[in-house]
Amino acid sequence: MQGFDRSPPRDRILNVPISLVTMADAIDTIKHWIEQGVSRFVCLRDVHGVMLSHTNEELLRIHEDAGMVTPDGMPLVWILRKRGHDVSRVCGADLVLNVCELSLKIGASHFFYGGKPGVAERMSRTLSERFPGLTIAGHATPPFRPLTDEEDRTFVRKIRDSGAKIVWVGLSTPKQEYWMKKHVGELDGAVLFGVGAAFDFFSGDVRRAPIWMQNFGLEWLHRLCSEPRRLWRRYLILAPLFVLRSGLQELRRRTTA
Repeated sequence: MQGFDRSPPRDRILNVPISLVTMADAIDTIKHWIEQGVSRFVCLRDVHGVMLSHTNEELLRIHEDAGMVTPDGMPLVWILRKRGHDVSRVCGADLVLNVCELSLKIGASHFFYGGKPGVAERMSRTLSERFPGLTIAGHATPPFRPLTDEEDRTFVRKIRDSGAKIVWVGLSTPKQEYWMKKHVGELDGAVLFGVGAAFDFFSGDVRRAPIWMQNFGLEWLHRLCSEPRRLWRRYLILAPLFVLRSGLQELRRRTTA
C-alpha cells in the first residue's frame, strides 16, 4: 500500500473489485486516511452485493471508486484464499468494533446516519457503553422515502458541521453505496462506511449469529431464519446464482492459467 492514498490492492470476483485485506490491513489503511485527512468511502461486500454490482454498471463503478471494498462474506474470502491471497473476513459489525477501538487512540469522533427511527441513537449508546470515552458527534435518521434536495443537503450539512471523521451509513445496499459516492466529497476528511445490518445488530433489534456459524460461513442461514420475508430472495436465489457463476469463473481461470 504505497503513496498518499494507500488504497489496498484488489482482485476481482465476477468483475467486482475486492480489496485484498485482513482486518489489521483495513484498520491500518483507515488510520492512515483519518490521520491524513483523506476523505474516502468503504464498501463491505458480501455475495448479495457482488451479485447486485455484477449486473449494475453504475453500482460497479461506485465500487471502482471506493477507497476499499472489504470481503464481508466468507465465500468471497474462500475464493480469494484459494487464489493465494492473504485475506480475512472484514464484515460490518466487526469493523465497527475495531474502528471504535482505533478512534479512542487517535481521537476521531463518530456520526451515525441511517436505520429505522431510534436505531442510530441506540447503536451510538450501545457503543458508548462498550467503549468508554468514545466521542459521538451525532446521529440522524432520514425518512424511508426519497429525500428532497433540501432534506438531503440538510442532513449532509449536519454531518459536516458535526466534525465527525468516521461516518457510519446504514441505508442498506445499494442505497448506502449511492449515498456515500454522492456525498464523500462534501465531508472533508471523513471516512464513510456502508455497514447496513450493523445498525440493527448494535441497536439490539437483530441478534447476530453465533461465532461458530460465522466461522463456518453460515451467518446467512441465521439471518434468513431471523428475517425470512425480507431476505429469502437474497439467500435462496442470488446466493445459488453466485455459486454457479463464481464456480464457472474459477474453472475458466484454472483452464487458462
